[in-house]
Amino acid sequence: MEKLKLDAVVHWSIPVNDLAEAEKFYGDILGLEHVGRLANTPMSCFKLGNHNILLCQRNDPIVRTIQQDGRLHHAFDVSPAMFDQACKLFHQLGIKIHEPVDYRPGGFFTGRQLFVLDPSGNRIELRDASWHKGMPTPTYEEIVGS
Repeated sequence: MEKLKLDAVVHWSIPVNDLAEAEKFYGDILGLEHVGRLANTPMSCFKLGNHNILLCQRNDPIVRTIQQDGRLHHAFDVSPAMFDQACKLFHQLGIKIHEPVDYRPGGFFTGRQLFVLDPSGNRIELRDASWHKGMPTPTYEEIVGS
């Protein structure tokens, strides 16, 4: 069977419970560029580099759990300085860290990573790909200075 050849990703969609609340999280906190709402639909488009991300209002709001979703998450690369800044901002805003800062010296996606939940319970990963084995491994508490 001959397989298709796709040209590019147009967008990824993230389901959210409250579109306005999600717009604030992805725009004001994560810093994604807000492109706008899509016509008269409950969807909002954000841009990060060449990638478009649609926030799509759920018809029936629910909070996702790790038991339901397993390791499902959305990951974003950040610089080392931005990783530290994100830890401090999340701490300042009271955004709960979903898992301790993790340091991955091997595997497919190496570096240090931090997981938080968006307001709808979607797991968001921030990854500093510059970290490698032998570099310091401060805890979240050490990074935020608490």
